[in-house]
Amino acid sequence: MRFSVFDHMDRGGMPLAQQYQERLQLIEAYDRAGFHAYHLAEHHGTPLGLASAPSVFLAAVSQRTRRLRFGPLVYTLSLHHPLRVVEEICMLDHLSGGRLELGIGKGVSPIELGFFGVGLEAQQKYEECLALILEGLEHGRLNFSGAFFTFKDVELELRPLQRPRPPLWYGVGKAETTPWAAQMGMNIVTNGPATDVARIVERFKAEWAAGPHAGKPLPHVGMSRHVVVADTDAEAIALATSAYHEWFTSLLHLWRKNGLQIPLSFPDNFAGAAAMGLSIAGSVSTVRDRLREELRTSGVNYLLCRIAFGNLPFEQSLQTVRLMQDEIIPAFVGGGTSVAA
Repeated sequence: MRFSVFDHMDRGGMPLAQQYQERLQLIEAYDRAGFHAYHLAEHHGTPLGLASAPSVFLAAVSQRTRRLRFGPLVYTLSLHHPLRVVEEICMLDHLSGGRLELGIGKGVSPIELGFFGVGLEAQQKYEECLALILEGLEHGRLNFSGAFFTFKDVELELRPLQRPRPPLWYGVGKAETTPWAAQMGMNIVTNGPATDVARIVERFKAEWAAGPHAGKPLPHVGMSRHVVVADTDAEAIALATSAYHEWFTSLLHLWRKNGLQIPLSFPDNFAGAAAMGLSIAGSVSTVRDRLREELRTSGVNYLLCRIAFGNLPFEQSLQTVRLMQDEIIPAFVGGGTSVAA
């Protein structure tokens, strides 16, 4: 079992420079605490994502940490030029000594894609971009003529430190998506109640066992949860209730503004999210027990904790990290603060 962190970098109600600096300090705490990885979202034109150029922020992360792995979850590939993405991946991998984790996706928001003039062609552009990125990372040369990109004998001076490439990550929303992810040998993450996650996990395991990677160790199969740990249940719930409201408001901002239904099913309040198991707040014993049940039911081997979100005070996120390091993670990994599987 491994514990990691997922971060939307949603607006926290403070000056932006302060938020970046406090988040970097928090990431240093993740590194010291033994979390496996830090995963950062990419969003545009919305308070849900203030790290719209994830490579820029992750370059700072590479220099402020020593052991923590990190990466975008995901690079929105339908918005990017593949040659530039290959170069950024290689730079981040070398800057960090080979700690980059590579999340890829099309982009969930047609509103954000539209800001860049990308419409119905997003899926085709994403698939073409992904194929080119993998080709460039693994072979160091591009020869390709497609609907969006053309390369003629382009030699890539930069190569990743991890060969043939950094580990791949993909967000899975339903079990039907798992065959492709298993075929590609990807790590996967998902949201949703533990019983829904369990169906995805079981399908992925079956596809893995029947695919080209059969016999190899199962990759990371994860889910995300908001997590707030405090001295008492009442204190944690009060903090999480307010922070969840702020986060949810940012989550829906663009969709409400454009009169569209968001293709996600998060409840609009913390109590509802807690009842579904999507958010967990309480004392050490409460959080530990709730996590034990969530992990048992879902069958995942990887938990992405949302530790900084909404208007949570910086000091509270630090307290959650400390209590998880000292009193929660050891209960799942056999003692100590190491989170190795």
